[in-house]
Amino acid sequence: MRTIGETIKKRRKLLSFTQQELAGKLNISAQAVSKWENGAALPDLVLMPRLAQVLETTVDSLLGYHGAPVSKYDERYQGEEFYWGLNPNQLCYELMKLKPPTRPYRVLEIGCGEGKDAVFLARCGYRVKAFDESQAGIDKALLLAEKNGVQVDFFKANALDYQIEGEYDIIFSSGFFDYLPDNIKREFTSMLKGHTVVGGLNVINAFVDKPFMKKKEGQQRTPWKSGELFMCYHEWLFHKCEQIIFDCNSGGIPHQHCMDVLIAEKVLE
Repeated sequence: MRTIGETIKKRRKLLSFTQQELAGKLNISAQAVSKWENGAALPDLVLMPRLAQVLETTVDSLLGYHGAPVSKYDERYQGEEFYWGLNPNQLCYELMKLKPPTRPYRVLEIGCGEGKDAVFLARCGYRVKAFDESQAGIDKALLLAEKNGVQVDFFKANALDYQIEGEYDIIFSSGFFDYLPDNIKREFTSMLKGHTVVGGLNVINAFVDKPFMKKKEGQQRTPWKSGELFMCYHEWLFHKCEQIIFDCNSGGIPHQHCMDVLIAEKVLE
């Protein structure tokens, strides 16, 4: 489990604060912040609520409890119908061709939504762990797994706070990567790579910013630049490295998206 100091450091960098800037917001010395991050001292208990507020997180998250705040997707997932449908992502079939379930390969899905891909992979024989920040999504995912008679380790977590433990044969993420803040994209992909076994796969898609495509009003995503995702995996073996443009009608407004799609394998150096 990540220490309080490690969590403070990660949140500080996420918000692009220097130690001096964080200290100024808390009316303490930069040396105190440095001691927290180095594990030489802990924040005073009375300072924790203000510290959590400045770092835009919760006291629970600072202490290592990885629950997430209410997700904007909770409302979308409230109905009986599955917001994203039940058909698995095409990437599920592609990863199966590369690493067929001849044994129960360990899969971690980041941003699983209502669980359709995780349940599909579990039905095929993979050992799946999956999380999302939406409790409504996790609740439906658990019901879907029960209906299909499979076991999936579903849990609620915020990917920006969650610390991956152990190694996986496959790390899968569809629709989450474009919510990563720019300043931690490389750090986040490095974490995934470090928790992938040699011969394992990272299967990822991410929306790409194109100047000729109008952004939706109120968009919270931070799209990647063309090829940026691929560069994060430049030393891995690429099985798929593709950019696609597709039509979308979400929100009732016809528009287009551009997406980079990657399937990369970790190989021995």
